[in-house]
This record gives sequence, structure tokens and C-alpha cells, in this order.
Amino acid sequence: MERTKTRALSVGGVPLGGDGPVTVQSMCNTKTRDVAGTLAQIRALYAAGCEIVRVTVPDMESAAALADICRESPLPVVADIHFNYKLAIAAVEAGAAKIRINPGNIGGADRVRAVAEACGSRGVPIRIGVNSGSIEPRLLEKYGHPTAEAMVESAGGHIALLEREGFRDICLSLKASSVPLTVAAYRLAAARFPYPLHLGVTEAGTAWSGTVNSAVGIGALLLEGIGNTIRVSLTADPTEEIKAGIAILKAAGLRSGGVRVVSCPTCGRTEIDLISTAKQVEEALAESKKDLTVAVMGCAVNGPGEAREADFGLAGGRGEAVLFRKGELVGKVPEAEMVSALLRLIEAEAEN
Repeated sequence: MERTKTRALSVGGVPLGGDGPVTVQSMCNTKTRDVAGTLAQIRALYAAGCEIVRVTVPDMESAAALADICRESPLPVVADIHFNYKLAIAAVEAGAAKIRINPGNIGGADRVRAVAEACGSRGVPIRIGVNSGSIEPRLLEKYGHPTAEAMVESAGGHIALLEREGFRDICLSLKASSVPLTVAAYRLAAARFPYPLHLGVTEAGTAWSGTVNSAVGIGALLLEGIGNTIRVSLTADPTEEIKAGIAILKAAGLRSGGVRVVSCPTCGRTEIDLISTAKQVEEALAESKKDLTVAVMGCAVNGPGEAREADFGLAGGRGEAVLFRKGELVGKVPEAEMVSALLRLIEAEAEN
């Protein structure tokens, strides 16, 4: 896949843009002034595979707490700032690895200059975050309602404020709750701006609907080579965002590692309890770091072929299954033993 070329940035040592990999991030839902609680959530996100984390900084108490959080965090910390340029400067001084701010919302040129100088002197990038729900009134009047063109024009205005100060370590996001609008805005931005893009569908929904919306929106863009970092925004525990994000990257062919379970849909030809079998295998291998494809198939039509192409697989028959390893038939086992037999086969391979 040929990826869109962008300016290369660094967020606390994590590459963003350029030739760097697409990273996964999330945002804490704790109060930032609760240092212990925020760090506990950051550590949980880190364990889940998060690579960049964002926290909100709504007041000076939070900015003061940010110093302790940044010092102890295993992840680069992004400070989310709205309207108050002094909070942005305080966050940079506290050790934030990146700030999220819209330069047009923090006051005049002197305030934009002060933030740009603070970030520039410490090598801290700025993410300009444009949301369809917060487009400037003049652009809503011009376009009639939030459109991709309005979002990109808004982004261009914010970018120009920083560029006039000589600041170009910029990351950009253009999010909407509408998947088609989100995709259209990012396509326009990728064609117009040289800056890394933070992908996401904002207010995407609950763990189920939000993952579906994000997979469609983020996945479509990634497959076009657009995007440098992603956040799956869910009304759920933030660790669920990381699980979904990593799964999206794997599905797009942009991330390897961990077990990929291939299983067929059930139909009238299925002669084993395929739904339960596939769930058992997936749950048993969920924490594995092995880079493997495991096929769990239910009938003789596609089953043997898919199982043979996977690293390991089983293909069910009437009350039994055949097992495959690296394309070779290993043997036949009763249905009651097929999950344990498949897992033993995988474990034995890892020990050799």
C-alpha cells in the first residue's frame, strides 16, 4: 500500500507521519487533577497496546497535575486544550509531548505566537482538531451546514495562524459523527495539506456501534493510504478503543502480531457447534503475541481449503474435525476434543 507522504513529527519519541507506522491512541476519561487515577488508566491503556494518550487540561489545577502525570506515564501525553492559551503554555512546561488546540480559538496573534514559541522551543507538535459540530459561524453561513469543504477551510485558517509564526510541526484531525462526511473531509485534507492526519469518527457511539462506524470510516481512509495515527472514539472503557484500533490496523494490513482467527459463517451444512468452537479458540488465544492465522471452519466445502492455508486450522465434519498444521493434515479428532487438540498443536509449535 502506498501511503500519503506527510511531514515527519515526533510525539515524545513516537514517530508521527513521514515513514512512521500508523499508531493507536486513546484519551483518559479520568479527571486530570486525579493523578493516581489518571496514571492507573494510562498504565492500563499501555498494557492494552496504546502508543499515545491524551488527557484534558481544563484548568490550572489540571495543568499542575500534568507535570506528575507526564513524569510517571509510560506513554507520551497529549494535553487537550480549549480557548485558554495560558493552559497550553502551562501544559508544555509540564512536559506534554503534544498539545491539541485550535489556534483561532485562543485569541489574537500575540497569543498564538506565545503558544507556537513555547511548543517550538521544546519540540512539541500541535494538533489542530476540527470537528463538524464546532465550525466557525462564518463558515456555517457560507456553506449552509457542516460540509467537508467547510471543515477543510476551517483547518486551513487555523494552520495559517501557526504557519505565519513559522511553526509547522502540525498534526491535523477533521472529525464528524457522520462517517461519509468524515471520509470526505480527510480526503480533501490529504490532498491539500502536507501534515500528518489523526483519523477518527467523533462521537462514534457505544462499543458496538462505535466500533462499526470507526472501522468503516478509519478503515476506508487507511486503505487509501491516508492517515498516520488513529483514535476509535467509544462510549466505553478507553481500553476498548485500543482493542478496536489495533484490530482495524490488522484488518487493513498495517499491523501484524497476535493471532488472527478465521472462521466461517454458519449454515445448514455445518455439522459441529461452530459458534461455540470459534469463541473458545478466539478467547484462548486472545492474549497471545504469536503472529499466526488460525482457521476454524465448519464444513467440507470451504473448510479444508481455508484450514490448509492457515498456520493452524480445523475443519469440522459430522461430530468430528480434521486438524491442519502449516498446510499439512495432522489427523482427525472427535468434536469434544477438537479445541483442546488444536490449542495443543499451536503450543507444541511454539515450544519447538
